[in-house]
Amino acid sequence: MPDPIKADLSSKGTIVRETADLGEVIDNVDVLYMTRIQRERFPDPVEYQKVASSYRITPESLAGSQQNLIIMHPLPRVDEISPSVDDSSHARYFQQSFYGVPVRMALLKMLLEGDQVD
Repeated sequence: MPDPIKADLSSKGTIVRETADLGEVIDNVDVLYMTRIQRERFPDPVEYQKVASSYRITPESLAGSQQNLIIMHPLPRVDEISPSVDDSSHARYFQQSFYGVPVRMALLKMLLEGDQVD
């Protein structure tokens, strides 16, 4: 995460912790925002596989998580969230996708017509 964003969040009292090991923090996370590992940014396929497999959410990796944890993802996903997580109470990415269009419509309306939303 870029330093200016971390500084802004910290100035507002938000705790920011970066880690490469989800297991270190899963018990303290309220919202887990996942994105896909972008294969096209890796010149070496072996390196991509190594990184991609270390950032995969499974029911086992969620053991010890808070009951109210929510998982978000912009979709489509590749293999970073196991389909077996879809039915868990944590999965919110389908709702996120469903509400994405009306939210973008409201934002465009605000930008184009002023800040009044009906």
